[in-house]
Amino acid sequence: MSGGRAVLAVVATTAEVLARPELHEGLLAPWERRRLDRTRIPARRDDVLAARLLVRLCAARFTGLSPDESGLGQYCAACGRDGHGRPYLDGRPGLGVSMSHADGLVAAAVGSGPVGVDVEPATRRPGPPSVLRRLLPEAGLREAAALPDPGPALLRLWVRCEALFKAGGGPGLRLLEWTDHGRGAVVAVAAEAPVIRDVGRTGAVCKREVSYGAT
Repeated sequence: MSGGRAVLAVVATTAEVLARPELHEGLLAPWERRRLDRTRIPARRDDVLAARLLVRLCAARFTGLSPDESGLGQYCAACGRDGHGRPYLDGRPGLGVSMSHADGLVAAAVGSGPVGVDVEPATRRPGPPSVLRRLLPEAGLREAAALPDPGPALLRLWVRCEALFKAGGGPGLRLLEWTDHGRGAVVAVAAEAPVIRDVGRTGAVCKREVSYGAT
């Protein structure tokens, strides 16, 4: 697809990503591999690797480049250092990029302007309440608390807030949130541009949906 005013979002399992032969650890930059080597829990290491590979695949689909041409960097504005903080694509200052991973699930988004994505297992329940009160909007917490089972609503609220935070929290952000029942994932994407959601398997020709919903 063209790199116009849109955002492409992809969700997959870690196993799906790591099964693709064109996506491998050799695509990572040396600093990424050094960080990866410090991850001692094998399942978490696989999730981190899959997220970094998926964002390259997402960038390749969006720009027309190959995954090995989609170099990824990270920069922390708070400390002025590279290697952590908000990710970006080398040589593509106009594009936003974001990635997320959680317990065998990964998501990535690439597109015009600020972008944020978050994924969580649909069975997860955020907490404890003291943390939620600090991080989530009061109105959303009240609405969830009024439900017979507030857990699913709290989880959706959590991923929305994470996506908005990763996108910078600006006033013009649109928000798309959905449940991928096949993968047991709750996903949210925040962006200024319309979101094109990949609802196919990562190894297949993808059907896409466009959302123009605002926050």
